[in-house]
Amino acid sequence: MNKKTICITGASRGIGRAIAHRFAKEGYHIIINCKHSKDALYELKSQLESLYPVTCLASVGDVGDEAYITQLFSQIENTYGTLDLLINNAGISMTGLLSDMSFQEWNHLINTNLSSVFLCSKAALGLMLPLKAGRILNISSVWGSTGASCEVAYSAAKGGVNAFTKALSKELAPSGISVNAIACGLIDTEMNTHLSKEEYAALAEEIPFGRPGTAEEVADLAYTLSSSSPYLTGQIVTLDGGWR
Repeated sequence: MNKKTICITGASRGIGRAIAHRFAKEGYHIIINCKHSKDALYELKSQLESLYPVTCLASVGDVGDEAYITQLFSQIENTYGTLDLLINNAGISMTGLLSDMSFQEWNHLINTNLSSVFLCSKAALGLMLPLKAGRILNISSVWGSTGASCEVAYSAAKGGVNAFTKALSKELAPSGISVNAIACGLIDTEMNTHLSKEEYAALAEEIPFGRPGTAEEVADLAYTLSSSSPYLTGQIVTLDGGWR
């Protein structure tokens, strides 16, 4: 158990799944979470433990639920003793006019995309602060800085993630804990399946690099940032192929 440990929320598919593979390849013990896709999560656990010399703790629950987060991080402490890296990746999107969005839908999105970052980060600090070491990496979006029509709630949540990242990095720098975020552009994942082929192609044409990014490219950047000097902190690193 002398290897480093990483907790990834929303890891059953897409970016979270790619990050889990990337860090397991580097020898990290992996804690993975999702809310609904239990079968996919445990399939990932089996893959990681069969492909790499690591252990994997899989947990199903809502990262916007304080009671669940308390239980999860207690389990992490009991299993591994500490946590080296937290990646707040869990998120959902909703597309539509703000005038058509209910308050319940707004709260659900904000709770999943922003409140979960608060809950998980606070719980992780209980393990990191005593050692004055650790890293937090938040998966954000370009919409957090530019805003997107018909994605007002999502843009607001990601803007909150960016501000949270910058503020917490200043608070934790004296303790040697770095906090950064990756602001993703168009990434080829299931989250974008609501787009038609025509809409997807039109967006891709706007990207100077000529294509969407991949989940594996986000995972590679996550590893690069997490293995760099902790002096790199408070940064919102954009990964968008020059789009925004």
